[in-house]
Amino acid sequence: AGANTMAAPTDHNVQSAGNDGISSLTWSPTANILVSSNWDGGVRCWEAQEQGGQCRALPKAQVNHEGQAPALCSAFSADGNTVFTGGADKAVRMWQLGQQPANGVPQQIGAHDAPVRSVGYLPTTNMIVSGGWDSKLKFWDGRSPTAAMTLDLPERCYALDVRQNLLVVATAGRQIISYDVTGTPREAERKESPLKFQSRCIAAFPDMTGFAVGSIEGRVAIHYFQKNVPPGKESFAFKCHRQQQEVYSVNDICFHPYGTFATVGGDGVVNFWDKDNKQRLKGFPAINRTIPCAAFNAQGNMFAYASSYDWSKGSQFGSPNSQNEIFLHYVAEDEIKPKGKKTGARR
Repeated sequence: AGANTMAAPTDHNVQSAGNDGISSLTWSPTANILVSSNWDGGVRCWEAQEQGGQCRALPKAQVNHEGQAPALCSAFSADGNTVFTGGADKAVRMWQLGQQPANGVPQQIGAHDAPVRSVGYLPTTNMIVSGGWDSKLKFWDGRSPTAAMTLDLPERCYALDVRQNLLVVATAGRQIISYDVTGTPREAERKESPLKFQSRCIAAFPDMTGFAVGSIEGRVAIHYFQKNVPPGKESFAFKCHRQQQEVYSVNDICFHPYGTFATVGGDGVVNFWDKDNKQRLKGFPAINRTIPCAAFNAQGNMFAYASSYDWSKGSQFGSPNSQNEIFLHYVAEDEIKPKGKKTGARR
């Protein structure tokens, strides 16, 4: 890891980031509201703004999973009014922003037989999807405590992502399953990960033609669904988040509205990439801690990333005093916009 505390000197340190590792960051699709889930059980909300290249965020509210059980994942409803979370209390919970629930614990709308690792919102049917370490994928309507549908996964869910009517799920055993969620969820493709090591994160392309998956071995695969492969584009993989002989986990992949994307990793590095032109748009200097998660806001002018220990080196490197921070980076257009094909001759 590097000496810097943040990726760029003007990044904004978000107040009240929590007392333990940050497990997810999610932006509202309709406003600059940022939500985090935390291993201390807290689900926190900030109101952010960007003016003249400076980002700011104000703490607004917090709720907690029952018994301070770690909160592991978060997702917004399409209207931006509701936050869904999952955690080690094996519960899927729903928090209406602006309302403080009784005892500060958001309403439970679903349950698994093991911790809930990942949640998503299906805008086409207004259903909530949750993936658990019980190797189940469950769909909830937010009203009935019984799942509207339960699908068996080949293994524990490690990550999932939703884009309109596409749901992609990465499980243990390097399995990746894609579903069409236009109506009743239906399996569309099942494949082994193109990467040889454990999947850590997955993100569907904004145009839904495929997905990007990151592994614990510093590698990202760009996969196009067979029926969607655009001319001249084929699936490929590339190495990243490596320093000399050290290989780090790719902890999160987040797409920008332009279709370019960011990766963050166990090496404390934020990278911006362009998959279509196969080039890195920007690499930031490593910060002094691992980066577990990140997210672009809907507009694409702000990038939130967390700085907290990802436990990749076990408990001996974890300490109760280790810092947990969230930063907001102003995204300049030239950092994230596709630059076009590289040509040999420059005029």
